Amino acid sequence: MRKIAAGAALITLTLTVAPAPAAADPPTGHGGAVALSATRPAPGGAALSPVARQLGRQTLPAGDGWAAAGPGTTGGATAAADQIHVVSSRTELVTALGGDNASNAGNTTPKIVYVKGTIDGFEDADGRLLDCTDLADPEYSLAAYLAAYDPAVWGRVAPSGPVEQARVRSVTNQTRQTQINVGPNTTIIGLRGARLTGLTLMIDRAPNVIVRNITFDDARDCFPAWSPTDGEAGNWNSQYDQVSVRRSENVWIDHNTFTDGDNPDSAQPIHFGRPYQVHDGSLDITHTASLVTASWNRFVGRDKLMLIGSSNTVGPDVGRLNVTLHHNLFDRVLQRLPRVRFGQVDLYNNAYRLDGEGFEYAIGVGVQSAVYAENNHFTLGTGVTAADLLYDWSGTAITTRGNWVKPAGGLPRPVDLVAAYNAAHEPELSPDAGWTPTLRHGPVLPAPLVPLVVGPLAGADRLPL
Repeated sequence: MRKIAAGAALITLTLTVAPAPAAADPPTGHGGAVALSATRPAPGGAALSPVARQLGRQTLPAGDGWAAAGPGTTGGATAAADQIHVVSSRTELVTALGGDNASNAGNTTPKIVYVKGTIDGFEDADGRLLDCTDLADPEYSLAAYLAAYDPAVWGRVAPSGPVEQARVRSVTNQTRQTQINVGPNTTIIGLRGARLTGLTLMIDRAPNVIVRNITFDDARDCFPAWSPTDGEAGNWNSQYDQVSVRRSENVWIDHNTFTDGDNPDSAQPIHFGRPYQVHDGSLDITHTASLVTASWNRFVGRDKLMLIGSSNTVGPDVGRLNVTLHHNLFDRVLQRLPRVRFGQVDLYNNAYRLDGEGFEYAIGVGVQSAVYAENNHFTLGTGVTAADLLYDWSGTAITTRGNWVKPAGGLPRPVDLVAAYNAAHEPELSPDAGWTPTLRHGPVLPAPLVPLVVGPLAGADRLPL
């Protein structure tokens, strides 16, 4: 039990792990748990504590955001004994997910995968750590790419020809190595200190997935693409997210930490007058994905965080991309917190700590988006104002209620985010996104309490594993 006082208010947060029924019993529904015998070692050679076994079988509580819609999200809760794994290498992770990374996305067998220690996506089958040169096509090198597509020589048109083709082949090599494909009915949960580095968890056409209690860092792209028409000066664009949810429903992302580790964007060189961008999103939800809940995660020191919807094209994304974000901490991050297209996105009780240096915007209001932002708390660094928190990406409306800001050097106060934006920008945004969320689990906290609760409790290693 943890108590947090705020002035005259007192909140008591209790993490309850239900007693585990007998191993032969089915899971007890949303939030229930079933443990195997506490003395039986899981595959992988590591014994699991009773609490770890229970949390591994825990399902998303009823009503907890969009991922509770329809059949709900149970992940691998019904996994048989031989489908409970403890993994500590890339090879073991791929094996636990089905055995063949190329086909694991189609493995529907319920499974629970516990991550122990650090797993590096650049590790080969023999345990050797590869580097970018190991994955590069023989006809690719960064030096050759820079020489070929220097705007002063090539101009402001998209790269093409042999060197670009070699880069694309290199990307194929890296995708085969560092993109880890996850199938339906899967729970991936970290033991204390679990870390996935240099890889992407790809949840594509894989409904009913749970990912919890893992630190993700440095999902670096060895072969970024130069896009000379992206913005006024062009930009480098990378491909790999830390977690990518595509064409999937009922996905719960909970109590994870997302960072760039010891390879921050600030350490990257400048090429063609623009930062060489080797990182993409933390958690992108795209390509008709829907019914996703992201809760109690910590995003630290990153640039692009969360893209919900990847295209402005009106088509299959309409009516999809419904996502709930609650009790997440966005700490010294720069943009896409989130950026939304099309979806009904419920954004409540999140804490934002926003530095002035490099900050672009928090909530991106995109094409046909319907964001409902309630009781969030924004701590603003020097130079950031309430008018900077929204950005119009060709959207028209957002509902904002009960949000607070703490300006640099000032006292916390309530703020009407839409009114603050409209006072400084044109065209104006409408304050009514046209819907009201109904899928919420537990009380919605008053915004002043949000940083006191979310700060200490969000992120990996907060669950008792």
